[in-house]
This record gives sequence, C-alpha cells and structure tokens, in this order.
Amino acid sequence: MSKSKLEYIWLDGYKPTQNMRSKTKVEDNFSGKLEDCPIWSFDGSSTRQATGDSSDCLLKPVAIYPDPARKNGYLVMTEVLNADGTPHESNGRATIDDNDNDFWFGFEQEYFIMDTQTQLPLGFPIGGYPAPQGMYYCSVGGKNTHGRDLVEEHADLCIAAGLNFEGINQEVASGQWEFQLFAKGAKKAGDEIWVARYLLDRLTEQYGYYIEYHPKPLGKDMDWNGSGMHANFSNTTLRTCGSQEIYEKICEAFRPVVKEHIEVYGEFNDQRLTGLHETASINDFSYGISDRGASIRIPIITVEKGWKGWLEDRRPASNGDPYKIAGRIIKTVKSANI
Repeated sequence: MSKSKLEYIWLDGYKPTQNMRSKTKVEDNFSGKLEDCPIWSFDGSSTRQATGDSSDCLLKPVAIYPDPARKNGYLVMTEVLNADGTPHESNGRATIDDNDNDFWFGFEQEYFIMDTQTQLPLGFPIGGYPAPQGMYYCSVGGKNTHGRDLVEEHADLCIAAGLNFEGINQEVASGQWEFQLFAKGAKKAGDEIWVARYLLDRLTEQYGYYIEYHPKPLGKDMDWNGSGMHANFSNTTLRTCGSQEIYEKICEAFRPVVKEHIEVYGEFNDQRLTGLHETASINDFSYGISDRGASIRIPIITVEKGWKGWLEDRRPASNGDPYKIAGRIIKTVKSANI
C-alpha cells in the first residue's frame, strides 16, 4: 500500500485581500488524478468564511499538480463551497464566465523579497536606502542582484510541478522580482498563479525571508517602483480580427467601468497607480500602442501582425486575485459593441 500527501490549497475569507490556506490529506493508493481527489472540509470560522455554530465549509478540488518538494506529494487547488455545495461568496473562481477556455491570460507577477530579521527588502541596509533604482532591473552580480538563489529554486519547483512557467527577472527596485505564467483558459491561469504563489511562499520558510505582495511596500511617497500583476489577455476576436477599429472598441468598453475594475485589482492600488513609475493614474483611463504609462497597452507586436494578438491591462496590483481580475476583464470584453 502506498500513501500520498495531498496539499489542499484554498483562499480564505479575509477582505479585501484573501490569503492562502492549506492542509494535508493522506490518501492510500492515490492515482494522481483530479477526479480521485475527494471533496474535503475545513473550519470556516477560523478563516472568516463561516460562524462557529455552523462552521463547516467544503473544499472542491479543481486542479492538481505534482509537489516537487514532497515525497509522493501533490498540490491540489480547490474552490470553497458552502455546506450545501453552492459556491461560497469568497469563491472568485466560480464567477469566471469562460467555460470554453476561449480567453487566454498571461500574468506578470511582481513581488518583493523581504528579510524577516530587518523587515526590509533584500539589499536595503538598516536605517537607510540602497543606491537609487535603475541598476537593479535585469541586473547580474552581487552589487545589485539580491535573492537569486530563492528565485531560481522557485522557478525549478514551478517547472517541476508542471506549471506553464514562462520566465523570471529582477525588477526595477532592489529586492523586487517578477515571474510570468501563461494559460489557455482564465480559470487555469488563476489556478497556476495561486499554486506558484504557494510554492514561493512555502519556499521562503527555508530562507528566513517572506514575500511582500503589497503594491507599494516602501510607501506611496517613496521614489521606488511599486509591484503590479500585469494581465495580458486575448480571446478569439483579439487573436484573429485584424482590425484596429475592433481593438479600439474593446479598449473603449473598459472606460465606463473603471471603478468596477479597480475594485477587484488589489488593495492599496491607489498608492501605486499615480501616473508615475510606469503607471497610469487610478483616476484616468487610457490606452495606447506600446505605452507603458497607459491603463491598457496595445503591444507593438500585435500591431505589426496586423492587429492580431492581445492586450495588456497594466492596472492590476501584485496582491490582486487573478480569478477576480480575469473574471472582470472577460465581462468587460464580452460587453464591447463589436
């Protein structure tokens, strides 16, 4: 008889920023298949998802990946359900209208690596600041590059887990990094970002670090870039239309629902979307070809291919929920008058 360790991962009920939770279920002779992952339960009163007098919530497995860091281990991404089997109000994944996987998403997840001793980003001295930003972006060498061992190990774990992991780079500020993931299907894209975050957060336990997803952890008035999670997205129309007019109509569909997007694009995003540091103001909406200061960037390669490609919404914050972000983008794109 073989035993497997299934790590059930879910999002709690904290608002406005949810946290990952997980616990291990040991199964005998497990097949490794999603359909053989049983529904499980947890104490929702401990995660702000239920009251103590009716505390059971359900965990419905929705994606499974091998866990490269555990013997006979699996990572099981789950949705939270009420006791009656209906989606819990905290379940953003269940709201995504993309059952045919027509929407493809590529997320660029930025984050800061923080030292648990100093409570500062790597490379920051106690009581002061490192050299100004500029030399850290895609840097090499011990003077400007901090945290590479963790980042490289995380990349290896994600690839070994079978995630469609597309790249890593150090970002503009000291101790700031980014990884990229792509998936065909909005739900799958969200699953993979959450599992990649889980692997990253768990890995920091071995290093004496923690990950800061706050979009402006150094303060809104500091002259350092914040952290975002740019959402690159397309559907069949964007991939095949060959029409500048249709692209502009889709972009214009975002203009009247700026508030609705910002509401699900991450907490404290007003500190990041100032119009400075490669962002558009949170109070404005704009789009432009190859414009990293716009709300939505039209990639130059999309134009060069005859208006066949994708769009990049640069507003989502690093702490945003990819399920909610993708769900809102899909709703807006589908509303476009084309």
